[in-house]
Amino acid sequence: MKDDRHHPFRDSHQDREAASHIPDTPQTRAPSYALAFADEDFMCREELRPVRLQLELLKPEMLMNEAGINSTIVLFGGARIPEPAKKETARTQTLADLTKYYAEAQRFAEMMTRRSMEKGGTDDVIVTGGGPGVMEAGNRGAAEAGGKSIGLNIVLPHEQAPNPYVTPDLCFNFHYFAIRKMHFLMRASAICVFPGGFGTLDEMFEALTLIQTGRMARVPFLLFGQSFWEKIINWDALADAGTISQDDLALFRFVETAEEAISALDNWEHKGEKRGVIPGR
Repeated sequence: MKDDRHHPFRDSHQDREAASHIPDTPQTRAPSYALAFADEDFMCREELRPVRLQLELLKPEMLMNEAGINSTIVLFGGARIPEPAKKETARTQTLADLTKYYAEAQRFAEMMTRRSMEKGGTDDVIVTGGGPGVMEAGNRGAAEAGGKSIGLNIVLPHEQAPNPYVTPDLCFNFHYFAIRKMHFLMRASAICVFPGGFGTLDEMFEALTLIQTGRMARVPFLLFGQSFWEKIINWDALADAGTISQDDLALFRFVETAEEAISALDNWEHKGEKRGVIPGR
């Protein structure tokens, strides 16, 4: 988005363009001569990490503000769960069985996006990690509803590349996991977690911890697939051991279908609390 405000100083874009037309000399070829903000090698130096962290926080925030994104529905879930039509490509029988949650994520995202569009399309916008599997299903459902959705990608050596259903202008890429996680939760009006692996578990437990400790407002928190979650996590054992309280088990609910999820969101007892990460904390 172009900044149309008047400034008395020469624009940085103009200087970057002008720098490409200077004479080719030993002085102008020297790394020291490059404009600091246009010098990629300089920007990647160890000492510039605080600046890079700030930029990764600022760029998506500015672009989402400019796109009018007020609140989001967060979808976490496994990258390795294929769509039902491709279940034969699943690495294990369990993954093949979990393809039903790809379908539920897709339907849920489509239904929520239609509801969002009826109210202007700026609230309850679907946000995923932007990759394959359940993430793809979420963005796909939003696209099939004719709406926009957000993808927060991360640079990884495998599995992670933007799926084709993310709204291009809302497709972001991150170097820092920590900043990516902040963007997942800063606008969250609800969090929906589908079966997944280490990444999904990491995202789920960090969000639950933020809510449990009061560092984040309590928002609807849904886990799709009760049998999956109860098989891999003994929630009651945590409460029985006293490492969490019995009340902490009420921070989330299990659902199986898109319809159950929407009903749970509509009837959540804490609905209406301030969304996302609590500012200044």
